[in-house]
Amino acid sequence: MSAAAATFVLVHGAWHGGWCWRRVAERLAAAGHRAYCPTLTGLGERAHLLSRAVDLDTHVADIVGVLEAEELDDVVLVGHSYGGIVASGVAARATSRIRRLVFLDAALVEDGERWSQILPPETAAARRKAAIDSSGGVSIPPPDPAAFGLADPRDLAWVGRRLTPHPFATFDQTVRWGGPIGAGLPKVYLDCRDPVYPALEAVKARYRGRPGWTFETLAAGHDAMVGAPDETARRLLAYA
Repeated sequence: MSAAAATFVLVHGAWHGGWCWRRVAERLAAAGHRAYCPTLTGLGERAHLLSRAVDLDTHVADIVGVLEAEELDDVVLVGHSYGGIVASGVAARATSRIRRLVFLDAALVEDGERWSQILPPETAAARRKAAIDSSGGVSIPPPDPAAFGLADPRDLAWVGRRLTPHPFATFDQTVRWGGPIGAGLPKVYLDCRDPVYPALEAVKARYRGRPGWTFETLAAGHDAMVGAPDETARRLLAYA
């Protein structure tokens, strides 16, 4: 590994797990960098830990724990989808360990807001109803993987086999960052536009052009790390 090697911590989104970053992590490692792909509590291979108590604080603690246990500094922290909310919380708690934030088609929630309120009302209502109907409000069942902008049947099958219910407590929890998103760190937003993920359009409009935010377009669907790993890795390597 070269002296200029960077450290990436890749945070997955709702219903996913660290597995979804596999292709991108392989490409980052091949370029001489370190890539950590932790799985959040209650998801992926940690689905057996799902409970009503698992919330956003749990997930922020998961990632802060990785930074501390692995003694990571100067980190490029990448958050995909819901993982953008987690990354925002990690930035607030472990600012000194992070060099840059990269939000990959990510949800963004300001201090004092909730994940549910940044979504279109019909989307939020549908997810809440699905959680109540499927688990009594413990978790939100995964959607059809086609919702993530994937086209290759093999990708759809691979993702579909691995999606797990997402802890519902994260959905209506009010976040407390103690300041603006990113805690003053450099921020890049990679906006996936082929196809767009409708639930995030209002979020992107809110931050596009805002001082302190760099927006770049990515010609890929929402799960770009699965459907377009070469291009996703290339973009991340620009920040190594």
